[in-house]
Amino acid sequence: MNNFNLSRIRYRALSAFLCIFIFICTGFGAYAAPESLEAALLEAEERKSLPIQSNQIENWPAGPAIGAQSAILLEANTGVILYAKNINEKLYPASTTKLMTCLLAVENCKMDEIVTFSHDAVFSIELGSSNIGIDERQAMSMEECLYGILVASANEVANAVAEHVAGSMDDFAEMMNERAAELGCKNTHFVNAHGLYDDLHYTSAYDLALIAKAFFQNELLAKLGNTTSHHFEATDTQPDDFVRRNKHKLITGEIPYEGIKGGKTGYTDEARQTLVTCAEQNGMKLICVIMKEESPEQFYDTVKLFDYGFANFSTVNVAENETNYSIKNSNFFNTSSDIFGNSNPILTLNQDSYLIMPKTAVFDELDSDISYDTRQEDEVAVINYYYHGTYVGTSTVDLVKETATAYDFSHDIENLEAVKNKEPDVIIINVKLVLIVTLAVAVLLIAIFVIRSVINNYNIFENRRITRKYTRKRRRNRKEGPDFSSSRFDSFDL
Repeated sequence: MNNFNLSRIRYRALSAFLCIFIFICTGFGAYAAPESLEAALLEAEERKSLPIQSNQIENWPAGPAIGAQSAILLEANTGVILYAKNINEKLYPASTTKLMTCLLAVENCKMDEIVTFSHDAVFSIELGSSNIGIDERQAMSMEECLYGILVASANEVANAVAEHVAGSMDDFAEMMNERAAELGCKNTHFVNAHGLYDDLHYTSAYDLALIAKAFFQNELLAKLGNTTSHHFEATDTQPDDFVRRNKHKLITGEIPYEGIKGGKTGYTDEARQTLVTCAEQNGMKLICVIMKEESPEQFYDTVKLFDYGFANFSTVNVAENETNYSIKNSNFFNTSSDIFGNSNPILTLNQDSYLIMPKTAVFDELDSDISYDTRQEDEVAVINYYYHGTYVGTSTVDLVKETATAYDFSHDIENLEAVKNKEPDVIIINVKLVLIVTLAVAVLLIAIFVIRSVINNYNIFENRRITRKYTRKRRRNRKEGPDFSSSRFDSFDL
């Protein structure tokens, strides 16, 4: 046995002795936990009578009474809150903290980076807390570390990742708080990467749902966070070969539920049971957060809330139902697009935007407001929708993108067949415009011809009139004889 293992054994033995000594000296009251299982269940039963804020919304589907102190059901794609119970109350998150730890790891590291375990990372965690037995100076890849955190909830691994990402565990805690603020968290403060109890380490159900929303938007994290078990194979830097199984019963299938996308468990004596879970059905991706509950009710509370959400709410496409914000009839926003000069709008409602509405509600019951404060390149405005004052989703007014097909100059052999079968290019001509221009030119030419003819006819008529006048004069002069004294003898004399 090497010196590192001996020092670790001595450290744990001393820690165990101190814990037992403190526990005895304090009269078995070292933690503010319920004195017995009966007391814990009684507290959970009392929590069922706490008010559910979402049930106070007019015509909103009534949500179930559950034993959790705080809970939320959030639709991940829209941010719509379906169920709310004390969602802003500051509570201890326990190991659900690790969702933020893994989020920062993925955002700042590559999965093949090697994480080396320091003395502090290994020995600063509480005796008996979740770990996978990694020793000081051993090392694992970042990907293996994330499996250790999400599947085995290993606290020493969370510490090592924190040091690897930020340089120290304290600096990583600052990164966690900064990222939480970026996500919109208002009632969160982290002091460590693993979630073991600290009076200054807290969050709320709503804030934890925002963190989970960002977590499940990352494909790699969603995959790792939905892992039933993981085999940690021995390497040159980590000599142990072992398997760890996830404790999340909805992930393992011990409590079956359709559409589970992953989650994270958590427990300390102060936090009680905490649980974050994501499930997807019928186009809705729901995140459920349970805080301060008793085992195994955190899983059954989650099932109740998922059932409530999927049974009472549905997605509604905005573009298919919206009539108040009509821009198709505005000539100012139109552009010619076909051979007959018919116009399509250059602005359009986002075709993929949808709302989360109670199945008993209709679109015409919604209120909305429009804001032009958007920084997205292709967005002109944002429309927010409300049902009896409760936010149900957003749509955007977007610029219509022109999709031009680039000419393919490739002469690769593998592309010859595709070029041969390519549809011939079509030159689009605005027939209506061509006809109008042609008609206008024809009218102009006819007008010129008519005017010219009128002018010519007028000149001919005038010349004839003058000719007749002088003809009559000549005839009169012949009868009277020539007048050689007249000064008006002119060129008309033949």
